[in-house]
Amino acid sequence: MLTRRSLMLAGLATPVAAAVGARAAWTLTPQQELVDKARITFEKLITSVEFGELPGYMKRAKAVLIFPELYKGGFVLGAEGGRGILSARGAQGWSQPAFYDLAAGSVGLQIGGQVSEVVLTIMSDKALDAVLTDQLKFGGDMSIAVGPIGKGLGADTTTNFQADVYSFAKTAGLFGGVSFEGAGIIKKDDWNRAYYGQGATPRGIVVEGKFKNPNTNALLKSLQPY
Repeated sequence: MLTRRSLMLAGLATPVAAAVGARAAWTLTPQQELVDKARITFEKLITSVEFGELPGYMKRAKAVLIFPELYKGGFVLGAEGGRGILSARGAQGWSQPAFYDLAAGSVGLQIGGQVSEVVLTIMSDKALDAVLTDQLKFGGDMSIAVGPIGKGLGADTTTNFQADVYSFAKTAGLFGGVSFEGAGIIKKDDWNRAYYGQGATPRGIVVEGKFKNPNTNALLKSLQPY
């Protein structure tokens, strides 16, 4: 038998349950958090006077890798790495992002820690294909250079882009710079599937356009002018 009290409790339960369900639906996943951080890092570096050359490099890039948090730390033996996203230029503009790790090891007199925000512009088809096939390791026949700082590179500049990849890094900490020699770019299949669904691969996301997530719109809007 329904009493007035039970009806009142039932009435309260409905909006409470709806609110809980809404909070669950809007839970920020690790993948979405990385996409959002990548957008913030890109917007910070592309508009910084310290990286006046970056817009010009972006307009010529085949693809871009963005690592919002790249860590380097240790004593004698150092470790460097972080998570980021890859987006490639296509006929319809910049692609949906695929998830990647950057992993490297280093040996030297390294004391302290470092956090860097990094944008890597991929200038050659060879480098992009290596990223997509999980075979990109800097050094040897895959060259990476530090992007010029502060001069500004116009859209009509005929600069000869000789390196496969150029790095633009904003660094804080005790290390003076970021070295990528020997670093490898490794796809995160589990993150790609978690964000886009079963069967999602970097090539399917970035080149073939088979997978989409509407929550990437803010990131793509930031990339669009370039």
